[in-house]
Amino acid sequence: MKNQQLFPGIVLIGFGAYFFLQQSGVSFLQNYYTWPTLLIIVGVAFLCQGYFTRDHDAILPGTILAGFGLHFHVAGKVPFWPNHIGSFIAIIALGFLLRYQKTGIGLFHGLLFLLVTILLLFTDKVGAWLGVVQSNMSLAWKFWPVLLIAIGAWFVFARRK
Repeated sequence: MKNQQLFPGIVLIGFGAYFFLQQSGVSFLQNYYTWPTLLIIVGVAFLCQGYFTRDHDAILPGTILAGFGLHFHVAGKVPFWPNHIGSFIAIIALGFLLRYQKTGIGLFHGLLFLLVTILLLFTDKVGAWLGVVQSNMSLAWKFWPVLLIAIGAWFVFARRK
C-alpha cells in the first residue's frame, strides 16, 4: 500500500516555509517569492512521493511541475538556458524517461517527445547546416508539423489488431 501522507506533508511544509520566509522579509530570497517557486514545491512533493513511496506514476507530474518552475526561474537569467518552447517539451520528455526508468512504461513517449524537442530546438541550426539545400527543402521543412498531426491521428484512430 502506498503512503499517501508524504505528498500533502511535503506540500504543507514547502508552502509553510515559502509563506513564512515571504512574511519574514528575507531579502536575499526576494526573487524567489513567485509562483514558479510554488510549482517547484509541488513538483518536488510529487517526486518525493514517486521515489520514496514507490508510487512511480507521480514521477511524471513531479518532473513536469518542478521542471517548468525551474525553467521560469532561470530562463533569461542563465545564458545557456534555452528560452524556447522546445525546453518545455524536453522537460516532458525527461519526465517520461525518468518514469520509464522505474516502471518500464513510457519509453516510446519519452523518445517521441525528445525527437520533437530536437526538431524544435535545432530547426534553425539544421537549416544553416543544409545551406543551399535548404531552399529546396524549405517547403517540406515548413510543413513538418503536418507530419506530426498525421502520425498522431494514426495513433488515435488506427484500428489495433
